[in-house]
Amino acid sequence: MLALEFVSTVRATRSGPVDTLSDVAGMTAWAREHAAGLGIGPGFTATEDLRREVVELRQAVRALFARAVAPDPASGADAHRLPGFAESLDLVNAAALAVPLAPRLEWPDAGAPVARTVPATEAAWSPRIRAALAASAIALLAGPERERLRTCPAPRCVLYFVKEHARQEWCSVGCGNRARAARHYHQHKAR
Repeated sequence: MLALEFVSTVRATRSGPVDTLSDVAGMTAWAREHAAGLGIGPGFTATEDLRREVVELRQAVRALFARAVAPDPASGADAHRLPGFAESLDLVNAAALAVPLAPRLEWPDAGAPVARTVPATEAAWSPRIRAALAASAIALLAGPERERLRTCPAPRCVLYFVKEHARQEWCSVGCGNRARAARHYHQHKAR
């Protein structure tokens, strides 16, 4: 899900928080990795202006995710730095409207038909990328997945995830292991 991948560009490692989009090289690499969802080619190269605009959009989407998981706590990565709800909602909606998107059917000679979402009009990279990201966030937040959106409660984790089954508590097996190890440590330390 592109929206989750997008907000997960802020994550935590053993050495602290990491922002994949902290520089133009990181933005370029992340965009190329998600080229199909963003409607860009493999030769795409980000600019500093695009990176700043995408990071601003990411913070707005993270603010909307924080609202979606309430009353549970928001991600600890940046909850104190998120823009306000109304401002975030306006920014996401404006980004989605900047470039109308439309489905396009592609049917290769030796394969099954595939639907891709593409810009309905020609547009510069920045509005195209931000429109695709905003549309993905809107689809997640307005769809049934919103009810299953969670913040990972594992120590040091700052990710959002969509709960796939009733017993899922963490975003990954690694986070579950880390949470259980921390709980075990605290139980035995108290003795």
